Amino acid sequence: MSDFLTVALVCAGALAAPDCSRETALDIAVAPAPTPIACLMQGETLAARSGLVRGGETYLKVACERRRTAALQPEMRPEGR
Repeated sequence: MSDFLTVALVCAGALAAPDCSRETALDIAVAPAPTPIACLMQGETLAARSGLVRGGETYLKVACERRRTAALQPEMRPEGR
C-alpha cells in the first residue's frame, strides 16, 4: 500500500491559493503515490488527464498527504472468559 496520496485540487481563479483546500475546491482528484516526489510529479498529470482545469477560470493546486490508517482496537472481552 502507498504511504502517500496525491490530491489535485481545482480551485476557482478568484480564490487565493492559501484558501484552496478540499473544502473549497471545485473538483478533486486523488490517487495513491509511493513517495513524496512521485506525489508531486503525479499531481499535474492527474489533473491534465481529467480535463478539470479550465484556462483562466480555474487553477491547479497539488497537495501530498500522508495516508491515514485506522488504529486497530483489541477485541474487548469480559473478564473470566
